Formats: sequence, structure tokens, C-alpha cells
Amino acid sequence: MNSIKAVIVEDSRLARNELKELIKKHPEIELLGEAENVDKGFELIQSTNPDLLFLDINMPEKDGFELLEMLDEVPITIFTTAFDEYAIKSFEYNALDYLLKPINEKRFALAIEKVHAKLEGNSTEDEAGKERLTGNSQIFIKDGEKCWLVKIGDISHMEIVGNYTRVFFEDQSPMLYKSLNQVEEKLPQKYFFRANRQQIINTNFIQNVVPWFNGKLKLSMMNGEEVEVSRRQSYLFKDRMSL
Repeated sequence: MNSIKAVIVEDSRLARNELKELIKKHPEIELLGEAENVDKGFELIQSTNPDLLFLDINMPEKDGFELLEMLDEVPITIFTTAFDEYAIKSFEYNALDYLLKPINEKRFALAIEKVHAKLEGNSTEDEAGKERLTGNSQIFIKDGEKCWLVKIGDISHMEIVGNYTRVFFEDQSPMLYKSLNQVEEKLPQKYFFRANRQQIINTNFIQNVVPWFNGKLKLSMMNGEEVEVSRRQSYLFKDRMSL
């Protein structure tokens, strides 16, 4: 069984100790470190690149959601919280699991089973460079009171809205508070293509390609959206897709 590298970000020393005792009963989990606040947690995650994050939601100064917003790529995350309704209401999409304090041993074991299942589903994927995300990477988006953990491969396209980026996946389109250029630098080139100045598309979601005016192309996406490819990008697109 492959080792699962984990870190804990939790402000309560008692809760950290409780988690460490539970982790000891799962020898496949290698605890790389622990942090008592968001800033130390960010440094720990950046330096260790863990597979799994045990994260408290309610912490002083900055909360767990703010930590996730700071990360370009979010590890598999199990939330630990004393507030049942907080975790349930906050997440709209793709949250792995949350544990209610005090944490029950059997409930912890079920959460770890989910981690195993998720890691097995994330089949090894060729990465062009470690600095870029892969289709299986997940990002955190918080827009208003709603939060999502979104798998990169599930995003159909993105578009500029002012200085920020609107992200489209399933029937959702929340705002990511980063510029499209910032996001593009991290996206896997294997899937994503800059269609025009305003939009980036996931080529896996293209349903149809038709010639358009002045050498341009128009793409019909699986979600019903239509995207116009600029003339310059149309040449690159045809070459990439062997059209």
C-alpha cells in the first residue's frame, strides 16, 4: 500500500493530538508536520506538498477557507469542525469529507477509505512540469457564501470578468479572484487552449467545430455555450487538433 503524506492545520493542540492518535492506527499515513494557524499551514503545505490535509475550518485571524484560497493546488482535504451546519452549508461541490469534533474512530476510518478511493481514481498522469496543475488537481473557489473544490478536468471553460475569472463547470459559474493570465500559467496545456483574449476552453468539452467569418472558428461546447476562436488562435487550434 502506497504511503499517504499528510499534514494537520488545526489551532487546538488537543485536537491535533487527537488526530495524531487516530492517524497512528493507519500506518499507511505518513504525517509530515502540523501547524497551528493558516500562515504556518501555508508554509508547511508549500514545503511538503502533501497528498492529504486535515484542516480546521474555524481558526483565529484566518479560517480554513482562507488557507485554501491561498493555494494554487489543494491537496485532498478532510475538514475538522465543531460546527456541523457550517461544513454542510458551505460546500456545494466535490468536498471529500468533514469530521465533527470530537472525532469518532470509526468515522475517521471511513474518511480515510474515501481518501484511498480518491487516490486510486487519480491514475498517474503525465505532467509536463511540476509547476503546472494536472487534470486531477483541484482548486478552491469561494464566491460569496458558497465554496467549491473543483477538479481541473471538470472545468469546461473560463472567461475574463474585469480583473477576475469566471469558471464554468457542471451548472456552476462562480468567480475566481485571480486574473485569467494568472490561471493560464498553471493550467495543463494538454487540455486547455486560449481561444481568444477573453476565454480559455477545455478541449475535452468541445462538441462541434465550425468555420466562421474571416478565418475564425466557432466552438460549440457540451454545456451549450458557444466560443469564438480568434483568427490568430484558429490557426494554432487547427494545427493542435490536426484539422
